Amino acid sequence: MTLLVLDLHVPASEAIHSEQALDQALLGLAPHLVVYLLGLMTPGIFWVGQQTQLNYLARSDRNLAWLHIAFLFVISLMPFSTSLMAEFIAYRTALLAYWANILLNGTALFVTWRYAMHAGLVRPDVATDIPSHVMRRIVVAQALYAIGALLCVFNTYWSSGFIIIVQLNYAIAPRIGILGRI
Repeated sequence: MTLLVLDLHVPASEAIHSEQALDQALLGLAPHLVVYLLGLMTPGIFWVGQQTQLNYLARSDRNLAWLHIAFLFVISLMPFSTSLMAEFIAYRTALLAYWANILLNGTALFVTWRYAMHAGLVRPDVATDIPSHVMRRIVVAQALYAIGALLCVFNTYWSSGFIIIVQLNYAIAPRIGILGRI
C-alpha cells in the first residue's frame, strides 16, 4: 500500500525559482495525493474486513490459507489499478480497471468467508446473525461500488467521487457510517 507514495515526486528544484512556483507545483500534485489516499484507504478497508473475519475464526486450514493468499494477490494489484486511475482519471477504461480490482477484492473476501463458514472454521460462540451480516456487508459494498462504476457512463469524476464516498463510509463505519449497520 505504501509503495504508492513513490508516484508522488518532489518538484524539480531547477524548475522552482520562487515560493509561488513551489506552491503551484505542489498544487499540481493534489490529484496524485488524492489518489494516493484512495489507494491507501481501499486495501485498508479490505484488510479490516479480512481481520474482522479472522477474529471470528476458531481455526484455519490449508485451503483457507490459500484463499487468503489469493486475497492478498488481488490486494497487491491495487497500486497498479490506482496508479492507472490517477494517470488516466478521465478515461472509463482506467476507472473500470480500478473497479474490477475492487470487485476481485470483494469476491476474494466473500469466498474466504463462505469457505470458512462451510468448513466449520467459525468459532462456535459467534452469534448466529454474524455470518450472514458479514456476507451482506460485502455484497452491499460491492453493489455500491458497481453503482459507482456504472456512473462512469455519465462522467468518470462522478464515478470516482461516488466510489470515494462509499469508501469513506466503510472506512469510518460502523460507528457513524450510514451503511455501518448493514
